[in-house]
Amino acid sequence: METAQAALWVIAMLVTLAIVFDFMNGFHDAANSIATVVSTGVLRPTQAVMFAAFFNFIAIFIFHLSVAATVGKGIVQPGVVDTHVVFGALVGAITWNLVTWYYGIPSSSSHALIGGIVGAATAKAGTGVLVAGGLLKTVAFIFVSPLLGFLLGSLMMVGVAWVFRRTRPSKVDKWFRRLQLASAGAYSLGHGGNDAQKTIGIIWMLLIATGYSAAESSAPPAWVVVSCYVAIAAGTMFGGWRIVKTMGQKITKLKPVGGFCAETGGALTLFIATALGIPVSTTHTITGAIVGVGSTQRASAVRWGVAGNIVWAWVLTIPASAFVAALAYWLSTVLF
Repeated sequence: METAQAALWVIAMLVTLAIVFDFMNGFHDAANSIATVVSTGVLRPTQAVMFAAFFNFIAIFIFHLSVAATVGKGIVQPGVVDTHVVFGALVGAITWNLVTWYYGIPSSSSHALIGGIVGAATAKAGTGVLVAGGLLKTVAFIFVSPLLGFLLGSLMMVGVAWVFRRTRPSKVDKWFRRLQLASAGAYSLGHGGNDAQKTIGIIWMLLIATGYSAAESSAPPAWVVVSCYVAIAAGTMFGGWRIVKTMGQKITKLKPVGGFCAETGGALTLFIATALGIPVSTTHTITGAIVGVGSTQRASAVRWGVAGNIVWAWVLTIPASAFVAALAYWLSTVLF
């Protein structure tokens, strides 16, 4: 524990930095929640971000804090965490988010944070401090979540096409423009429930390390939970418009029925992962679901080159953010 060593201003600065990351997470990942509903014309952009932000926040009343527990206690051994590790983790994650936002690449804020934690902790004490179980299930879901999103999105699309095979396309379009509001709300709910908890987890990790929260506590302070849900909802309201275009139009062209199937498949994947306490990427999940929906039409309906570039960003996220986090950790030991 470093209660005596950690100045209160350092802790306050790190909590603020974590809230900034959470805001950026909502800003960066707004596209995941709204791209399909905007690209299909169901909602205007301003309406869509307000709609998504509302569901981001009300997730606070629905999901257990199991993801926060995984991030706070299940990625690295709590005893190795100090203010320098938390600083390095946040700087690594924020840097990667800024780079990918600038280039319009829908990468994972979640895995940037996990990579940051891993990089900073490893820089301090080596790989022996990593918790294999929590890290392995997080890494596994880099592949599982988009595949599950792909499977559920494509199965829903096939099922809907069969059920409505004798219905006029204009009538199907009219029904699913309304239904897409429900699916977009469900996806935004899953986004808030999984992503806000990652920042809750890292602040909880900091408070345990500095003695402001007991290591055996079953939940973080209420102010941490409320602050993180407010921050991610606020970030979503500002929206990451560079990424909306990539997600909503560049991968494949979507109609309301396709948007509904992609969002519903993605939402189910997020609900499952959050219930299991696994910090997954909402970006990976919705991209997999969109590709799944597009592939049911014909393989050429998916722009595989764009999808391939996104996958490369996924692969690089953890090592790139870990590298920056390790440098930031070293820098922080010099500065404070």
